[in-house]
Amino acid sequence: MAGSLNKVMIIGNLGKDPEVRSTQSGSKIANLTVATSESWTSKQTGQREEKTEWHRVVVFGRGAEVVEKYLRKGSKAFFEGRLQTRKWTDQNNQERYTTEIVADNFTMLDGKRDGNGGGSYGSDDDYGQSGGGSYAPSTGTPKKISDDAPFDDDIPF
Repeated sequence: MAGSLNKVMIIGNLGKDPEVRSTQSGSKIANLTVATSESWTSKQTGQREEKTEWHRVVVFGRGAEVVEKYLRKGSKAFFEGRLQTRKWTDQNNQERYTTEIVADNFTMLDGKRDGNGGGSYGSDDDYGQSGGGSYAPSTGTPKKISDDAPFDDDIPF
């Protein structure tokens, strides 16, 4: 194979309010828990069934500022990015692994921003301007989260 591809796109609802923190340099990091669901009719019972998957999503820099300001529990959004697995040590000195989506772009799909539909953010947009597209940081590669940063593996059900 000539190369590889690490690309993820999901549309889902936030399971809880974003957790936003700042790095020592003042850049923001937003951690989100996003639910995606699928439903079908069971061939055996004829009953409607549903399965929900929970995803960890991380947004860096200016995108994290937008997340902090506009997204809340239940908000529907489209996220696009890549999968990343990090290794860290918990408080009991146990090695843990976390797989998350590092979002490069996102679009808010419900009308909570200005009442006129979903808010979209692009690298050329100012916060007060509306426009098509999605949020895409203009700074390139996001800053790395510290390897010793504890992330709780409990998913809010």
